[in-house]
Amino acid sequence: MGEPGRSRRGPLKSAVPSNVVSPVRRCSRTACGRPAVATLTYVYADSTAVLGPLATYAEPHCYDLCAEHSERLTAPRGWEVVRLALDSGPPRPSGDDLEALANAVREAARPQERAAGAGAPAPGDRDTHPMEVARRGHLRVLRSPDS
Repeated sequence: MGEPGRSRRGPLKSAVPSNVVSPVRRCSRTACGRPAVATLTYVYADSTAVLGPLATYAEPHCYDLCAEHSERLTAPRGWEVVRLALDSGPPRPSGDDLEALANAVREAARPQERAAGAGAPAPGDRDTHPMEVARRGHLRVLRSPDS
């Protein structure tokens, strides 16, 4: 029968490779293996079901749903369903964001002499702008008008 303390199956491995576990979060509905696109959270105190974009982390009391199940979601009688806008892809910068970035790059590339000649205070010259507290590169820390 073999030596005592020795298994017929061979040594146990600490990590078993598996095709079942996937890094992609799946729909919480039974027997649905589609990728999750939305997260459902129940607010019991308000009798509300909130369906929103897929949460950053899987939470124990939230349910991840695929596109089909999130579209067909219904709530119990007397409950309200709040549907938050789902992300249709990665967030894209708005025109304002791009313009602010371009302005910051232009300001950083401007030589300090020209900036000082154009009426901007030189580093350490806080008397001309009493609201300026500190400066780091092209960024300034301003004092609150209330203080």
